[in-house]
Amino acid sequence: MTIDPGAEIHASAVIEPGAVVAAGCRIGPFCHIGPEVRLAEGVELKSHVVIAGDTEIGANTVVFPFASLGQIPQDLKYRGEKTKLIVGARNRIREYVTMSLGTEGGGGITRIGDDGLFMANCHVAHDAIIGDRVILVNSVAIAGHCHIE
Repeated sequence: MTIDPGAEIHASAVIEPGAVVAAGCRIGPFCHIGPEVRLAEGVELKSHVVIAGDTEIGANTVVFPFASLGQIPQDLKYRGEKTKLIVGARNRIREYVTMSLGTEGGGGITRIGDDGLFMANCHVAHDAIIGDRVILVNSVAIAGHCHIE
């Protein structure tokens, strides 16, 4: 695990060995960060955020309570293959948002651009590609393999 000394981490947060937390990150209470997660500079996790899988979160992104990022896809064809979730910089990921890892059949990467707003209860499924400055309103579900620019 690599945690920059400039990061602020609440005592109740769990950061698994192997995770990378850059300078200026703020990790709030009861967050769980998996061993393959990389948080870029200035990422803020408010509280009760779970980030799993091979997941990269871009600089200055803010994730609000109860979001779940990088979990395995809701695709019955997924068999545990090595896939990723890549989230760009300066995104606002609101309460209860979910973003899944990719699948082998879809290219292996779910990708989120920069400067997006993902309002409460949104879902971004496996292998979706979301461009820069996209806003998803409350409770929108983006199916697997969709591209939004």
